[in-house]
Amino acid sequence: MSARIVVIGAGMVAHRFVDSLVTRAEEKLEVTVLGDESCHPYDRVGLTRFFDGATAEDLTLPATIFEDPRITLHSGDAATAIDREARTVTTAAGTVHPYDHLVLATGSYAARPPVQGAELDGCFVYRTLGDVEGLRAHVARRSAELSRPARGVVIGGGLLGLEAAGALQGMDAEATVVQSGDRLMSAQLDLPAGGVLQRLIEQRGIAVRTRSRTSAVLAGEDGEVRAVAFADGSEVEADVVVLTVGVRPRDELARAAGLDCHERGGVTIDAGCVTSDPAVLAIGEVASFDGQCVGLVAPGYAMAEVACDRILGGEATFGGYDLSAKLKLSGVEVASFGDAFATTPGALDVVYTDPVGGVHKKLVLSDDAKTLLGGMLVGDASAYGALRPLVGSALGADPAAYLLPADAAAPTAELPDEAVVCSCSSVTAGTIRDAVRVDGCTDPAEVTACTKAGATCGSCLVMVKSLVGTELTRMGRTVSTALCEHFELSRRQLFDAVRVSELTTFSAVIERFGRGRGCDICKPVLASILAVLTPSHVLDGENATLQDTNDHVMANMQKDGTYSVVPRMPGGEVTPEGLIVVGEVARDFGLYTKITGGQRVDMFGARLEELPLIWQRLVDAGFESGHAYGKSLRTVKSCVGSAWCRYGVLDSTGMAVRLELRYRGLRAPHKFKLGVSGCARECAEARGKDAGIIATAQGWNLYVGGNGGATPRHAELLAEGLDDDTLIRTLDRYFMYYIRTADKLQRTAPWLEALDGGIDGLREVVMEDSLGICADLDAAMDRHVEHYEDEWAATLADPAKLARFSSFVNAPTTPDPSLAYVPERGQVRPARPDERRSGEVLIAGTTLEVRR
Repeated sequence: MSARIVVIGAGMVAHRFVDSLVTRAEEKLEVTVLGDESCHPYDRVGLTRFFDGATAEDLTLPATIFEDPRITLHSGDAATAIDREARTVTTAAGTVHPYDHLVLATGSYAARPPVQGAELDGCFVYRTLGDVEGLRAHVARRSAELSRPARGVVIGGGLLGLEAAGALQGMDAEATVVQSGDRLMSAQLDLPAGGVLQRLIEQRGIAVRTRSRTSAVLAGEDGEVRAVAFADGSEVEADVVVLTVGVRPRDELARAAGLDCHERGGVTIDAGCVTSDPAVLAIGEVASFDGQCVGLVAPGYAMAEVACDRILGGEATFGGYDLSAKLKLSGVEVASFGDAFATTPGALDVVYTDPVGGVHKKLVLSDDAKTLLGGMLVGDASAYGALRPLVGSALGADPAAYLLPADAAAPTAELPDEAVVCSCSSVTAGTIRDAVRVDGCTDPAEVTACTKAGATCGSCLVMVKSLVGTELTRMGRTVSTALCEHFELSRRQLFDAVRVSELTTFSAVIERFGRGRGCDICKPVLASILAVLTPSHVLDGENATLQDTNDHVMANMQKDGTYSVVPRMPGGEVTPEGLIVVGEVARDFGLYTKITGGQRVDMFGARLEELPLIWQRLVDAGFESGHAYGKSLRTVKSCVGSAWCRYGVLDSTGMAVRLELRYRGLRAPHKFKLGVSGCARECAEARGKDAGIIATAQGWNLYVGGNGGATPRHAELLAEGLDDDTLIRTLDRYFMYYIRTADKLQRTAPWLEALDGGIDGLREVVMEDSLGICADLDAAMDRHVEHYEDEWAATLADPAKLARFSSFVNAPTTPDPSLAYVPERGQVRPARPDERRSGEVLIAGTTLEVRR
């Protein structure tokens, strides 16, 4: 007889349970999964990615397990009753499923506060894919109706509330976060940390109200949400409200079946995840262990593994909740782990705080200051992956060293085998090492597939990679640096191979040094290498097929399928005549305009077939491509320097123009930016750039290796007191050495960090010529400058290239009149030249009469 197992719930925890069960089980099984949502299980942790362009399919968890003949998934058919005596489950469709083991993985539902108006149509919870789809549709509709960005209010300032506020911003809505307590993320952060977080959130343009208890959601005369009212009598205007005030266990089926449930909610389980009925287990957010239900995925995964082991005859136990958490909000790093509030008797705090810099870090130690108990990190959570696995272990170094700023090296400690590296899947350092030693895994991807470490939130992948590399080295194995499955060579080795062989096409390179047809990893890398070694237009010959979408059309694709156009403005300089042309182009083509952080004008909303028309007018006015679409030089930011500023020491603008014209179009492993400041007041923020130049009375100081990547960092001083020519030659060598030796998609900051000898080693190479390659680097840069051509102008002069810029082969030359256009932040879209009729102008898709 096959063991009949019914799982009620088809979320992430249920998916993990079924995956583990069918992987480990040797006996026959009949597994039935009942889900009330109509879709396959999806990544609820990554729900915010939906607003970054991810589709429902992108969020779907691997569906291959449901191809197993032992598993049957019933989506959109909710369980309605459990008969424990007959051991059956009945669904809404009336189907009856018998079971030998029943697993409750029903999760939780989003709570709504008991306030007037919380049930209005404009009020949303933030829990399911259906919730966020409805939220996006509502925001788009209200923004269009109001001809301005919708105003959103998020009630609840925890992890989910801040993610919801970020999602509203991603939809170009205004966002205000309301918290009844005295700080954001009060479950994870103390008052000082919460204060720093609030400043970081407000710097993102999200308003924050603490100590504000919501009393009602108010509706306007049209029945739509109008405002949120508070107990003190104040109000905040709102067009949409998102409720993130917590979750409640979905235990109604269990209660109706007579299972023991905790008074505060949740099905009571023991350490084996077994309920009061030995045939019924509960896992995830519906399960109450030691009187507590927790809405985090990591404990749910741990319970899933325990339940699987118990059903298969094992004795595994659930060890309790790991409440570690990390905020998933772009540009704001927050993490909390272990005993962050120092509740352990005798616990000591080691704190580093920089309110101006937006950083607060705290480590909680045992009374002998040796054992790590927990901590919280705000503004810089780069140490989270290394610190969290050490909870309960000795730090092995001065605790203060772990709290140094991001550009200072933190100590590294050997993780004990029992340290949990991946909290989502409860994978220890020992398990990862065994995957390498015992199971024969040879790279981090294989270890992830084998152990599931890093497969959920990904915050531990850096640590996984480090452990795998260290273990392979100990075994005497060579750590693979292969570019991808088609090339055994690393990017650096491939660059040298192409340079020496003088091959000029992808097909020739892969035939000689690789195999197969290539992929989306190696093709863009080869495109970049060939662009440096054999300068040619990005759309010339077969190499045109190697380009990413943005390079292929020489513009940035936006989330709505249109493109943005960024003309070059070297050093931020532009003439009044040039500004007029840019304004006229934006007006005539109905483009949304924005001043970028790199002192340029970005114009959004161009259709593919309009790009050449826009380029032609810009080129005629003396502009050229700003390469905002390429892995290349983006901008050289500058202040006005000695030309205008009374503090200026040197001509920073003139130097910025000179550098941008020299490095324009230079392809690299990743984008890079420069900044030139005319004095130590640093108005161009040069030390936050891949190369920063600061004027002093003695000459130019050159800083390198700073950027705003995943972990923003300041640049380091490479040289000081340089004259103009020495500065430029040093930069030439620095950039060309980076281009030749960096890994794929590696920015200058991690490249410099991994470079032999670090900043001192770089100084020896580019200034002391320790490798004897400076003349070669100089010649390579001179060759780039000599062969530079504007890609826009070259495309306009080539009919074959222009033919690429049509939506379809038979696309009409005039737009579809049924198309409607939504205004951006109050910028009204004017009629394009081919739409305008005498006395009329198109506004947000509606033709209005113009009165003269």
